[in-house]
Amino acid sequence: MTKKKTVLFAAAAVCLCCAAPAAALTAFRYQNTSIQRPADRYEGRIPPLESSADQDRDGIDDQTDILQGALSYVSSRPKYRSRYYEGGYPDDGYGVCTDVVAAALKSAGYDLRELVREDQEENPGSYGIDVPDPDIDFRRVKNLKVFFQHSAISLTTDIFAIDQWQGGDIVIFENHIGIVSDRRNEAGIPFVIHHNGPWQAAYEQDILETRDDIVGHYRMSG
Repeated sequence: MTKKKTVLFAAAAVCLCCAAPAAALTAFRYQNTSIQRPADRYEGRIPPLESSADQDRDGIDDQTDILQGALSYVSSRPKYRSRYYEGGYPDDGYGVCTDVVAAALKSAGYDLRELVREDQEENPGSYGIDVPDPDIDFRRVKNLKVFFQHSAISLTTDIFAIDQWQGGDIVIFENHIGIVSDRRNEAGIPFVIHHNGPWQAAYEQDILETRDDIVGHYRMSG
């Protein structure tokens, strides 16, 4: 073997050695995002909101249903990947941030795909979409900003008005969305149930104080 070939072979071996641990680490993190719920660290008491609405008539109020639906969805450990699905809803264990919200609402009897489609038909100018596609439009944050502005109760974005934030609410950031948790930090600020990417350590996190891009806070339960 020539000296040049020896160097190339050694370089290729180094690349493979580096790539293998990286691939293994990626796979490990994808499979091990924590579903363990954080402790409620707030010593004060803010009674949970119980809605008078029960969209799916299951005996559980919508606010509670939405919260439980979000927790149920993330307990399945969805892996983060953006792709298109016929029918709209992911069916292969993958998903993105909007799928947490869609699954949470579906648990309470709200079909977000159909609701967004109907709102687009009624308010086409608000969405700025030339060719609507119901299978993807409800999975885009920018469209959900418009939908919730039209269809939900708008609430404060001041995270320190802690009594105004309840588990089951929806919080929207510039390019992200999640469900407000019923667990709170020491200051009473709630955690967020969300799916932000493959390297996310947990699905339920104390992030509101670290974000400066909150653009909406909504409640579907009435």
